[in-house]
Amino acid sequence: MIEIFQYGFIVRGLEAGILIGLIAPLIGIFLVLRRYSLIADTLSHVSLAGVAVGLLLKINPLWTALGAAALSSVAIERLRTSKKIYGETALSIFLSGSLALAIVIIGLAHGFSVDLFSYLFGSIVTVKQTDVYIILGLGTLVALAIFLFYKELVYIAFDEEAATVSGLPVKVFNTLFVLLAAIMIAISIPIIGILLISALLVLPTITALQLKLSFKMTLFWAEIISVFSIITGIITSFYLNISSGGTIVLIMLFIFGAVLFAKGKIKNSYAK
Repeated sequence: MIEIFQYGFIVRGLEAGILIGLIAPLIGIFLVLRRYSLIADTLSHVSLAGVAVGLLLKINPLWTALGAAALSSVAIERLRTSKKIYGETALSIFLSGSLALAIVIIGLAHGFSVDLFSYLFGSIVTVKQTDVYIILGLGTLVALAIFLFYKELVYIAFDEEAATVSGLPVKVFNTLFVLLAAIMIAISIPIIGILLISALLVLPTITALQLKLSFKMTLFWAEIISVFSIITGIITSFYLNISSGGTIVLIMLFIFGAVLFAKGKIKNSYAK
């Protein structure tokens, strides 16, 4: 198995994957607890439009995806807090609108290309060294922001109304959080693919939540599940010559199913 490390794209894929695996649960746990999971789907579709723009203009698609996701995340949060439309409606507008825009841009670029398919479904082959540096830089920024505002984000996640009454600038933190989610989604594209990003953010967290541990221990196990799934998925996808994104998500689903099965067995044994 060690021979696979002679391939540069495998090393780059693992470097990027491990970084993403470590950062994703930091965002995912707050998305799940705040019932924001749908925003990951919305921003991933917005990122598709950004990727299409990048490919059309010959710009690194990670930057255009990041720009599109960041601007849309702020606009979604503004619409949600304005009370003019419901939050779910704002997400639906941006999801359908960005998908329509992406389709039009893809048409202008004369259809799907191999590059676009790799961004849709994830491919370690297309991960460049510059992508690894971008993921490292932006991932560090996300982790640092979560570390600095950890207590405030936890407080808002569990009781937003109480946080508002206590004097916390909840709107500012909500905007910061959706921006961090947008960054996380954008940097995950090369490994997991646009269509499967929400699974990366949600599955490790909901699996860890089944263990019914403390907040920090839940986050710890979400990290373990995330990194393990990504490393195993990348190596498996290399040997089977299949999409890294789909393989990673299937492994996460298998772990989730195994945890649920084990939990059910334990519960039944106690019932007897």
